[in-house]
Amino acid sequence: MVGRLEGKVALVVGAARGIGKGIAERFAEEGARLVLADALAEAGQATAGELDALFLRTDISKMEDAEAAVAVAVERFGRLDIIVQNAGIYPWQLIEDTSPDDWDRVMAVNLRGAFNGARAALVPMKKQGSGRMLFTSSITGPHVTSPGHGHYSATKAGINGFIRSAALEFSGYGITVNGIEPGNILTEAILEHRDAAFIKSMEDAIPLGRLGSPRDVANAFLFLASDEAAYITGTTIVVDGGQLLPEGADFRILPK
Repeated sequence: MVGRLEGKVALVVGAARGIGKGIAERFAEEGARLVLADALAEAGQATAGELDALFLRTDISKMEDAEAAVAVAVERFGRLDIIVQNAGIYPWQLIEDTSPDDWDRVMAVNLRGAFNGARAALVPMKKQGSGRMLFTSSITGPHVTSPGHGHYSATKAGINGFIRSAALEFSGYGITVNGIEPGNILTEAILEHRDAAFIKSMEDAIPLGRLGSPRDVANAFLFLASDEAAYITGTTIVVDGGQLLPEGADFRILPK
């Protein structure tokens, strides 16, 4: 099936690379008209150039930036059908080493960013009587965690709660609100900040035997953005290769 987003206008925040770029590429393949937003101006411009999309340098932790990105989409295309808030940061810091400023910065980008994106997009979507709000959550926080991810885990658990509340509040406007919970996805950031031993350990913990790709996550976002998901709201889809399933480290059918 092709053309599932034909004629739709989508704003993808955090689209410069990784999962966000994968989402933008997949949406473009299905006919969406795109506005891309990211704090990484050079990479964002490059991705926009590849996809013939508009780009706006955006710090989603600032409401004025979120509103500006939405305004660009509406001014250029006359409407906004889909917003994806994918921007997020995850510095590795033990809780005992995390300063209040460190904590606030992760909260600002990841959790306040979700609010800012939704609040800004609500204005045109409410006027239209339709829209899709989509958020990148994670299995980290809602289901699992690891040392060094206290602030990140808190934001992703918070995003899931926000999704449910927003879905309820916006349902009367014809707006659905959903999210994706990726597991370990092989992105540029993983390759830059995690060594080969870590990546191998993650692969060994995943029943499907590999880390996910940005396209794996993008396909799930495409479904939630499409008309096929018109009756789905207030939920998240786990995309993790089965990582959450095993009770222990040895999940082979015939363990020794």
